[in-house]
Amino acid sequence: MNKNKNIIVKDLGKVEYQNCFEIQKKLQQEIINIKLNNRRNNLNIETPNYLIVVEHNHVYTLGNSGDVNNLLYKEELLKKNNISFHHTNRGGDITYHGPGQLVLYPIIDLENFFTDIHKYLRLLEKSVIETLKKINIKASVSSNRTGVWLDVGKYNERKICALGVKVSRWVTMHGLALNITNDLSYFDGIIPCGLDNRNVTSVKKEIGNSISIDDVKSLLIKNFSDNFGATII
Repeated sequence: MNKNKNIIVKDLGKVEYQNCFEIQKKLQQEIINIKLNNRRNNLNIETPNYLIVVEHNHVYTLGNSGDVNNLLYKEELLKKNNISFHHTNRGGDITYHGPGQLVLYPIIDLENFFTDIHKYLRLLEKSVIETLKKINIKASVSSNRTGVWLDVGKYNERKICALGVKVSRWVTMHGLALNITNDLSYFDGIIPCGLDNRNVTSVKKEIGNSISIDDVKSLLIKNFSDNFGATII
């Protein structure tokens, strides 16, 4: 099979979570269908790769392995604060998405790059860490938790980026959520990955208002493509 290392970026702006979830599933299935057709008919048609870039309106999402008890806000409070809630098919527990948070959903055929889910997650984290370094935020990974963190191992350890993925027939969906200028008080409504709110931070909280979400977006997309040896189109 030909290895297509081009990635098509789809910057959707601000999109409701459920609408974007349907787009992800559609693109993932498109790639899977090509792969199945190739194998059934001994073809060699290239599979496309996509990178969806979005911000969401206020939403809590619960992964396959999540505990609904980590949602602290009940239905009445969700409505009052205009927050939606969705069960989803990614890994991980509960998380929050909202305006000012940069979300990347790679819908890529890992067989175009490598077939190693652990490596895939580590490269997502590496892309974020390199992006934050460019804006003078020193971040790292945790030895026993996914995502990107600041001051790992110290009393003020805090998470700046969450990861959660699903891979089917080596085709990915879901991805990462990097807190940039979003209102961190919305994390009060959940116990994100078993953490309390003091363990969550953002670019704005760390360095102030000197950078826009668009500046971080361009840096992150470049680092993502470099780490995967891909060409953005």
